[in-house]
Amino acid sequence: MAFALLPVPTSTAASVDKHQDVEYQPLISNGDEADVEEGVTKQELVGHDTAPECRKGDDIALWMAIVSVGAIAVATWIVMFSNEPLTRGWFFFHPTLETLSILALSYGVLTLQPTRNPETKAAGLTRHQVAILFVAFPLIFLGTFTIWLNKTVHHSHHARSWHGLFGYITTGWMVVQILLGGGSVWFNGRIFGGNPRAKLVWKYHRLSGYLLLPLLLLTTHLGGAWSHWGTQNSPLWIRILAYYVAPALLLVAVFVRVRPSKMKFF
Repeated sequence: MAFALLPVPTSTAASVDKHQDVEYQPLISNGDEADVEEGVTKQELVGHDTAPECRKGDDIALWMAIVSVGAIAVATWIVMFSNEPLTRGWFFFHPTLETLSILALSYGVLTLQPTRNPETKAAGLTRHQVAILFVAFPLIFLGTFTIWLNKTVHHSHHARSWHGLFGYITTGWMVVQILLGGGSVWFNGRIFGGNPRAKLVWKYHRLSGYLLLPLLLLTTHLGGAWSHWGTQNSPLWIRILAYYVAPALLLVAVFVRVRPSKMKFF
């Protein structure tokens, strides 16, 4: 994917005028003044962005997301522990770890929605990175590895279903997400030419994440509602609530809180 580069402003006045909205500012990854464009202080940024962070519907969407992702995880764990878990081998760790990963991923997204001043942006970015790097990705990697190992041990075909294929794609996509996101904020985004150029990469990282989420939830839906194990071991009403209704509501809730204008693609 090609990324356009944004010229570095040559004056403080031009920079402040161009970046009235803190969402368009270079990312503040460590609370250091070095993360802000030359000549533009945090105080100046705050002064140019006094609008409230939340809008009508954000709180409702937040609670809808929490309940929805909780329903997915709780239902999956109940079904797993209710069906002879000790006899499932490596498969037991696949749905349990994957649903915990979805919990952490959802938190990582929601905690960064929305942020409109440097302080909340920096704090949200820190929580986002901890949730994704140290919780969500290790869990989804282990969950994917255990199903791969389970199929290998039993000499079964890999990715023979849409659920399996999308699962491997999702895991690979998440690796790319981490590289793009980390590269755009670590060391002031030097890997992509430094701020504010790295901010453009962050926009694509952000957009990519919002495209990845529907695929992740579709994979969850296919595994819980349509897989042989799911249909044989969970009642229909649980499958409908946990793998039809809950993923749809979670997706709606997250997208309600999105601020498309902040990515400034147009």
